[in-house]
Amino acid sequence: MATLTVWKFPTPEGADEAVGTLESLQKQELIKVHDAAVVSWPPDKKQPKTRQLHNLAGVGALSGSFWGLLFGMLFFVPLLGMAVGAAVGAMSGSMADVGINDDFIESVRRQVTPGSSALFLLSSDAVLDKVRDPFGSTQVELLSTNLSGEEEAKLREVFSEQ
Repeated sequence: MATLTVWKFPTPEGADEAVGTLESLQKQELIKVHDAAVVSWPPDKKQPKTRQLHNLAGVGALSGSFWGLLFGMLFFVPLLGMAVGAAVGAMSGSMADVGINDDFIESVRRQVTPGSSALFLLSSDAVLDKVRDPFGSTQVELLSTNLSGEEEAKLREVFSEQ
């Protein structure tokens, strides 16, 4: 079963700094990374910067459209007009169908704010005590939602590359 996790850092650089730790954990086979993305939000900017981490993505990586839709729902919807907001709202139903619900979206939206950053990770087979320890020296907050095998398959189907 894959898990979608969001690791929130109290600085705009924190998530980028954590990528090296994640790469090391993957090389040690302490976690299997299916896909990952970083959000960095400088305190003086209205919107965060987002990027998919292609160097960490595994064989079953999600498409950029998944990350684009997720980040759009998280950070840009309040800035959009009603018609666009309604269309994104309809698409959010697809996200709920694959295990990413409104509570998760609202929680992340409230916590990833200007001056912070986040590492979004779709992973499996994590050796939890070994994965947590390397992040212990940093101020990091873990938010997560578990996806069942069926939800993961549906997620891949909905957002697969065409």
